[in-house]
Amino acid sequence: MSKKNMPKTGMARLLQLAATKKPLMISSVVLSSLASIASFVPYIAIYYIVREILTVWPDTSALNTSLLFRYGWYAFGGVVSNILLYMAALVCSHLAAFGTLYELKLNFANHIAKVPLGFHVIVGSGKLRKIMDENIEKIEEFIAHQLPDIVAAFVAPIVMAVILLAVDWRFGLASAAGVVFAFILQAAAYGKEGAKEKMKQYQTALENMNNASVEYIRGISVVKAFKQTVYSFRRLHDTIKEYTAMVIPYTLSWENVFSLYNTIINNVYLFVLPVGILVGMNTNNYTDFASKLIFYFIFVPAIAGILMKIMYVNSNGMRILNGVEAMDKLLAEPILSQPGHAQKANGYDVEFKEVSFSYDKDKETEALSDVSFIAKQGKVTAVVGPSGGGKSTIAHLIPRFFDVTSGSILLGGADVRNMSSEYLMNQVSFVFQDVFLFKQSIKDNILMGNKNATDEQVQAAAKAAQCHDFIMKLPSGYDTIVGTKGIHLSGGEKQRLAIARAIVKDAPVIVLDEATAFADPENEHLIQKAFEKLMKNKTVIIIAHRLSTIRSADKILVMDEGRLVEEGSHDELLSKNGKYAVMWRTYNESASWIMKKKGEDSYA
Repeated sequence: MSKKNMPKTGMARLLQLAATKKPLMISSVVLSSLASIASFVPYIAIYYIVREILTVWPDTSALNTSLLFRYGWYAFGGVVSNILLYMAALVCSHLAAFGTLYELKLNFANHIAKVPLGFHVIVGSGKLRKIMDENIEKIEEFIAHQLPDIVAAFVAPIVMAVILLAVDWRFGLASAAGVVFAFILQAAAYGKEGAKEKMKQYQTALENMNNASVEYIRGISVVKAFKQTVYSFRRLHDTIKEYTAMVIPYTLSWENVFSLYNTIINNVYLFVLPVGILVGMNTNNYTDFASKLIFYFIFVPAIAGILMKIMYVNSNGMRILNGVEAMDKLLAEPILSQPGHAQKANGYDVEFKEVSFSYDKDKETEALSDVSFIAKQGKVTAVVGPSGGGKSTIAHLIPRFFDVTSGSILLGGADVRNMSSEYLMNQVSFVFQDVFLFKQSIKDNILMGNKNATDEQVQAAAKAAQCHDFIMKLPSGYDTIVGTKGIHLSGGEKQRLAIARAIVKDAPVIVLDEATAFADPENEHLIQKAFEKLMKNKTVIIIAHRLSTIRSADKILVMDEGRLVEEGSHDELLSKNGKYAVMWRTYNESASWIMKKKGEDSYA
């Protein structure tokens, strides 16, 4: 990749983002520069006022009052011009910032919608939330506030240096010595690799803590139910400790540097005073000497404000730059590839051909190893096995939540990677263990499966999923908003709404990841009946933990440690007396287990 095509980093990247609204940003930069120049006018005016007074002192009656008032108006005009120009600069920068913020958030949201869905499972919502809500917001802060300040911070020292040297080069050089020393100290502190690395560690620790906090809050009901505290939630506890262990030493490492820097910039007059004594001892024009020395004693304290602004800009710049790097890292995440010539399915058999897959490409451990099977259209194929065996991975790979490491997955004879994402998603309905309902009406949640469904189709799907009756008992029926005004659904009710969502979609391939996990025995039977009607001529793949739900499946796949170890019908697998037979016996023993008093048999 040529240098010209290399992605920009650091300040160049921030300026690239700001340049998306170039006319507004140029206006802001020019106005901010003029405001910075105007801020020095009062000091020049005061210098001339002091000089006029000392010229006639002690005969104040000889003062040219009209000239003094003119200088006074110059000073006032400088203050007003500084305020008005800076306000105008901020108006332009804010308009540019809000426009850029809108585009960045839109682009970020569009990008994360195009990456493989499995990416969201791995990354976690806490990190994405931080980037969307904090890092991108900091870019708005940079464009709206920091950029005008950066311009002012670089223009002000130039104007200041001109004034310092123009009034009296000797006092000017003395003042400049203090400024240069402070600059060197600041550059050494901010520019060293250790400081940059610490800032990266800070951002990482903050993201980890955010992720853990989101998970903790989502699981707060479990934490409270078992009377636990934040200290018992190890991940959050560890990330808080990690953040604390990083932040406190980093903050303390600035103690000496910042104290010295602060002392120097607030006492630059100490560099001027020795020179003033030497000049005063060898001057014949005490009026000129005194007016200049007084001017420097008035002007030099302003240097502290200028340098503090530069330090503030540097500090915030480092923080914002790390946020931009995190955003760019996610924006560099490859989106789900789309075929040049999209294929369509010729039928709806789902075939795995020698599929291997690893969640972490750098590790040798595979979630699936050389898995091959065919799930026939119009048939029910169940996938069973111990936890970690690869069952849910199979469900995730069919709709391309991830792409296989090797092998291929075919839908109707066509590789799913050769289908457009929109087409593939239209062919598959899902019901997973983790059900998510939007804070919208019951009807809108079901319509997520098919936006064009009629009210009659929504109700038919709800009836088939056995949720029509409990919906009608809600305050507003199908128009009831989930999660508001005390409207909270049970796990089983949420699961049945997710099934209704899949039913109304009416896709030819149905993937059920323990769809009846939260159903009581009566509703489980009814849901199974509903699915018997729904499954006609469709390819159904059920990921099952309760073996009773898949006895009647046409084919059962037995997974163990990522490998397909057995396949066949329920009776065929029992006759083999293999892995499935052992699981079936264990399941029946656990199903018949009842609590007895000590010494009694625990099985009915």
